[in-house]
Amino acid sequence: MLSIIVPFYNEEKNVSLLYDELRAVLSDSKYEYKILFVNDGSSDNGGREIEHIKKNDTHVMLLTHRRRLGKGTALHTGLDNAKGEVIVFMDADLQDDPRDLPAFLQKIDEGYDFVNGIRIDRRDNFMIKTYSRIARLFLNIFLRSPFTDINCGFKAFKREVLDEVSLYGNNFRFFPLAASYKGFKATEIPVHNRARKYGRSKFGIGKLLAGIFDTATAHFLYRFAEKPLHFFGAWGIVFFGTGLIITSYLAFERIFFNMPLYRRPLLQLGILLIIIGIQIAMTGILGELIVYVHKKKT
Repeated sequence: MLSIIVPFYNEEKNVSLLYDELRAVLSDSKYEYKILFVNDGSSDNGGREIEHIKKNDTHVMLLTHRRRLGKGTALHTGLDNAKGEVIVFMDADLQDDPRDLPAFLQKIDEGYDFVNGIRIDRRDNFMIKTYSRIARLFLNIFLRSPFTDINCGFKAFKREVLDEVSLYGNNFRFFPLAASYKGFKATEIPVHNRARKYGRSKFGIGKLLAGIFDTATAHFLYRFAEKPLHFFGAWGIVFFGTGLIITSYLAFERIFFNMPLYRRPLLQLGILLIIIGIQIAMTGILGELIVYVHKKKT
């Protein structure tokens, strides 16, 4: 059983075309399948298009949000209703080519738990490409990502991956990385990236900022979730050490050169940095206690 989850927002002209292409590809598949379209509060007639299709095809399911909640929530809604052992994510803008789907399923049949797409000859604009390059560089350096195109929306994976990887909010962006960290057998395959014909891209400055925050969150969660003192302790040492150097220097001048301290704003800065450093380190210790108590209960 195969479940294909397709979130969409204002893709009225694309969803029916995508359905036609998926049906043509899946008609020869050995898998029983379900296509779950998740309408994320669209203001156009995309939902009606799928509603009409659903009446004539039992393989299609429509799930609707009353308002726009974001792609992450839409994917989670799809997962809550998905059936079967294999799940596929793909976008509704027709940039993902359904003809690549058999290649994903072949890799799953070969024993891989997670298959991520690599968009070749990308048809996105310069801003999106630049953002993706910067994000990939950051992930490779700080998170040791083995993936070439982690932001590709075309993915296939076994349901068992969800037993150990929690999806919430926008962390779907790092789903492949989380699966890899948990030891699941992951791979990548090249996929065709087609130019958008209808509708407008949802990428903007808001998504750019959200991506930066999400990347920072992933950096902390995937590297320091079970050892928070390693993160907070390092920053605590930096602040505490800087403050200690400043105050030691001022103390040296006061003792050996009789320099008055009341005219030295550096004294307040040094004390402040020492206090901040201690507080940051204590946050790490509290984090370690929380992790310890949680592990003890489980």
